[in-house]
This record gives sequence, C-alpha cells and structure tokens, in this order.
Amino acid sequence: MKITLLICLMIFSPLLVQAKDRNPKPTPSKESKEEKEAEKALADFEKQLKYQRGKIVLKDGLATLEVPETFRYLDPDQADKILVEAWGNPPGEKTLGMLFPSNVSPVREGGWGIVITYEEDGYVKDDEADSINYDDLLKQMKEGVAETNEERKKNHYKSIELIGWAAKPHYDKTSHKLYWAKEIKFGDRQEHTLNYNIRVLGRKGVLVLNAVASMRQLQPIEGSMNDVIKFVTFNEGNRYTDFNPRYDKIAAYGIGALIAGKVVAKAGLLKLLIGLLVAGKKFVVLGVIAVGAFLKKLLGRKSEPSTSAE
Repeated sequence: MKITLLICLMIFSPLLVQAKDRNPKPTPSKESKEEKEAEKALADFEKQLKYQRGKIVLKDGLATLEVPETFRYLDPDQADKILVEAWGNPPGEKTLGMLFPSNVSPVREGGWGIVITYEEDGYVKDDEADSINYDDLLKQMKEGVAETNEERKKNHYKSIELIGWAAKPHYDKTSHKLYWAKEIKFGDRQEHTLNYNIRVLGRKGVLVLNAVASMRQLQPIEGSMNDVIKFVTFNEGNRYTDFNPRYDKIAAYGIGALIAGKVVAKAGLLKLLIGLLVAGKKFVVLGVIAVGAFLKKLLGRKSEPSTSAE
C-alpha cells in the first residue's frame, strides 16, 4: 500500500505573498491527518520485522537457505505477523518462515513474499517426471479447484478459477528441484493472481515454497524464483540421494500429484490453499492501523483492479 500525498509546488509572485500574509493558513484536512497516521502505523509495523540474511538453517538442521543481499528472511514467528496481521490470513498454519525481495516491502503495494513449509510424507519417486502430460494434468487441476469452491464459500473466501499455466512445470533430475506457476482468478476480480511454486525433493519429504502476487509481476518474480531455487538445499542426511529403501518411507504420490496439490489435500482445505490464501491479503496491519474512514477508503482502493496485488 503506497500512500501518495499530494504535494503542490507553487511559485509565489509578490502579490500572492501579500495575499498569503493577509489570510490565515488553511487547516490540514482530516484525510491528510489520517494518511499520516496510517503511514506511521505501517512504518511502526515494519520496524518490528527482524529480517535475516546469510546462512539460515531450517527446522533443526533439515535444510539450509543461503540468503543473498537481494533477499531477506523472516523466521516462523515473524512470518506469522505478515501472514496473519498484515495480510489477513487465518492463524494456525505454521510455516518455516518467509522470503522477501530486498527492494520491496511486504506491507506496501506490489509487495510479495515466499511462504516456506515442509511436507514430511516420504520419499517422492520421480520416475514418472518425463512422461507426464501437463495439458491433461492442468485439466484435472481445473476440475479439482472448481470442486473446492463450495467449501471456500462456507468459510467466506472468494471462489477460485484456475486459468492455466503461467510457467509450465519443469523438473531437474540432477538437483531434484521442481517449479511451475499458475494463473488464477479470485471471485470476480479482473486482475489475475500469480501462484509461483518451487518444490525441493528430499529423503523424507518435500520443501514447499509458494509465492503469490499479481500476474503483472510475473517477469520479476520468475527471475527472483530462479535465484531462490539455487540457494535452497536439504542438508546432508536429508537429501534426496540419502534415501535408504530399507528404512525410509515412500510417499503415496509422485511428481504429478505433487504439482496437482494432492500432496496436502488430505490435510484440509486451508492447508491446501495456504499459498493461495496469501493472495487474499489486504495491505493493512490488522489491530495496528485503526484510522476510521481512511482505513475503509484504503480497503476500497484494494478492491480496484488497478491497485490490487492479488
């Protein structure tokens, strides 16, 4: 949410200066005061965010992020502040933290982030990766998303329509990393949502990285996600190549189901759509900004396609 204040640049002639001296200064408008209050609340919220860079170890040594200067990381508790307080997602879905580009604030217009989670469902076999028909898979995914809409309505969320691939799935058999992106429509919104996904396969499960933003941000986000996929790795003992068939569990799904989202479907609708729920964010710090009419005006602006980050 970028709050733009109107700045008037005036060059006064001597006559105008005299007129100015004769008349009292105008009283600042109520909206101007409310804008300043909202801006201060946002700034105060941002000061609470404790970003990290460099080597970040996830989940008691499970995996490591080597976060460069172009990114910044928030730990799970700090990530909750963004997801719940700032973006308005329901509480209760704990993450492994979030990543953000360094040049964009997560609570300003155009802000976006990457939600990191882990699904310990076993070793995902990748032998089917080369034979998947992604057009057929997309058709199945569209049908599956449509079936969730009744449940979403009951929970007061907008309906979802899966438009198509924003980036077709690609799996690297050497690094055991997978990425794809979807174009999604929420409710009757004109501007479509981008859901960009990275999956890193490991010995006992999958690291899940989801980024959600506007489709108009596809190009910069695609470049950023290409960087992210390089600095996310499982640690020794948890790597895909560490799998031991004698002791380790094999997941009940493969690459196709991983892309389709069935990996977490059994865990419930909210968990399945945690990345998509981020797209319903409102760039307001709930419980922090309370500026009456101006707050309502800001929310109204977010409902316009031209200013939305959904």
